[in-house]
Amino acid sequence: MITTMIIRKVNSRISVLTVALCASLFSLASTCLSQSTASPAAPAQEQTKATAAGATKIDKAYLQKIWDGWATLNAAGQKQYYAQGPHVFFDTAPLKYANWDEYQSTVSKELMEYKAASFKVNDDAQIHKSGDGYWATATVASDMTQKSGKRELETFRWTAVFEKQNGKWLIVHEHVSVAQQ
Repeated sequence: MITTMIIRKVNSRISVLTVALCASLFSLASTCLSQSTASPAAPAQEQTKATAAGATKIDKAYLQKIWDGWATLNAAGQKQYYAQGPHVFFDTAPLKYANWDEYQSTVSKELMEYKAASFKVNDDAQIHKSGDGYWATATVASDMTQKSGKRELETFRWTAVFEKQNGKWLIVHEHVSVAQQ
C-alpha cells in the first residue's frame, strides 16, 4: 500500500515535470525560430530601427538596387555597396577575391565583353538579422548580352553578409554561384 502511494506520487511529479519541461522547450523553440527565420521582407520594427539610425534599410528593394548597379556593367559604381579592406568575396569565377579592389579589377575586364545586362532578385529572397548585421539569400535571374550578340540566361545563387559601416549597410562577404547543369 505504501509502495503504491509512493509510486503514484512519483509518477504524478514526473508527469508535472514532463509537462513543465515540454512547455519550456516549446517556448524556447518558438523564440529561437522567430529569431532565425525572418520573412522575405525584414520585420517592420527592424526596418524602422535601421532607417531611424540614418542608414539604408536592408530589404528586397535594397538587394535589387545592388543588382541594378551591376546591370550598368560598371563595376566601379558598385564600390558604394561593398566594404573596403580585407574582405573575401566569392563570384562564379575565379575561386575568390581577397578584397574589393581585386574584385572590381577582375570583374571590370569581364564586364567589357557585354553590351547589356539585367538582373532580378527573385521572390525567394530572405533577409535575416544576426547580431549587429544582416545576411541575405536569394536567387537572381540574369539576362546578359555579349557584344557579339550572344544572349546568356542564368539563375545565380546569392548570399551576402551586411555590416553597418559609417552609417551605411555594406557587403562584407558575398557568395555568387551558378548551379551546375
